[in-house]
Amino acid sequence: MSPTTLPHNYLENKSGVLYIDGVSTIKLAEIFDTPLYVLSENRIRENFRRLRETLLKHYEKIRIYYSAKANTSLAVLKILESEGSYLDAVSPGEVFLAFKAGFQPERILFTGTSVRDDELKFLIDSNVTINIDSLSQLKRLLKLHIPEKLSIRVNPEVGAGHHEHVITAGKNSKFGIWEADVLEAYRMAKNAGVKQLGIHMHIGSGILTIKPFLLAAKKLLEIACKIHEKLGINFEFIDFGGGLGVPYKPDEKPLDVERFAERMLNLFKDKIKEYDLGKPFFCIEPGRFIVCDAGILLTRVNTLKVTPFKKFIGVDAGFNTLIRPVMYGSYHPIVVANKLNALEEEVYDVAGPLCESGDILARDRLLPKISEGDLLAILNAGAYGFSMSSQYNSRPRCAEVLVRNGEYALIREKEKFEDLVRGQKIPQWLN
Repeated sequence: MSPTTLPHNYLENKSGVLYIDGVSTIKLAEIFDTPLYVLSENRIRENFRRLRETLLKHYEKIRIYYSAKANTSLAVLKILESEGSYLDAVSPGEVFLAFKAGFQPERILFTGTSVRDDELKFLIDSNVTINIDSLSQLKRLLKLHIPEKLSIRVNPEVGAGHHEHVITAGKNSKFGIWEADVLEAYRMAKNAGVKQLGIHMHIGSGILTIKPFLLAAKKLLEIACKIHEKLGINFEFIDFGGGLGVPYKPDEKPLDVERFAERMLNLFKDKIKEYDLGKPFFCIEPGRFIVCDAGILLTRVNTLKVTPFKKFIGVDAGFNTLIRPVMYGSYHPIVVANKLNALEEEVYDVAGPLCESGDILARDRLLPKISEGDLLAILNAGAYGFSMSSQYNSRPRCAEVLVRNGEYALIREKEKFEDLVRGQKIPQWLN
């Protein structure tokens, strides 16, 4: 097989060595150790701007809410705040981080599920817009406070996604209010005195085709029409959620963003006119689309093991570092960062250091002939990588670095053994 090809311009092959945003991955691994997450600031900004500019070609009232759960690094949040992004938060902790990164309350939408009363009080005090997930949550909120603005998450009965665990609408989903109860929810909010209302859906994650978005959007707009006709509500915004996918596997094609924007916004404009819904903001909530291909995970080969059936590469990153391959069966491209010009000639399984038989990051990968000490780069690791990592097997979490135009900066320190016991206490009677 031919030498390695790379997916975008911020990943470069310089004399067989992988560079990201102008910085050598070999240098980064030597300075900061491995495993190591590395993020390209320029690629994050480029992805955001490309999406925003494409949407603005078709409609002027656009809001992009970055889905913070994809990557909650303060540096990433700060980059997107500076780009004018809004923020989709799913926990009080994400609201806290958003404030730390400089987001103002009016640019934050909280969409939680199974929300506690003390969390509702925190959100009220924070003055962010709350997106209601259940009638229970709505009733408890209205007892505590009547907000000026409120949104309600609808289950449009259309779900999609790259794995059953990320489908967030339809009959088996825990998310959103079913259509039969939506009118009652809006009636309660209006009667309580809420002045501005939005409507929201989110059907799933990692979607690479346009049809599921169109089906769900059509249904949401029909529901919005019924609410408008029966209750006289004019929506300040209509939020179609996230789910914009990126290709991971070699045979996957990227989402056609131009086509997505054209078809979604043509539908949106036609229906808001037909249903007399005025000029609400068109909102979407991408996370993966913005940060996924901006990040890589560097991991060092420490072991080669050959059995009668397999060739294993043992590396220092496991599913404690990147859980997606184990949790979702996800495929991540892998390149040998110090051998980009070498021919791919051996088939390996890439195994992590955890005491778990399932700690396999990749199976049956065709790679250059591997030596102990080689540096692997796991691509498309900017979304749901560090944010889903853990200290399982008592392994401290790794560091994160941001790179830009040949510069690099540590944005999250590598944990130490002392971090494993932080917050723990031994009861007096055990001493």
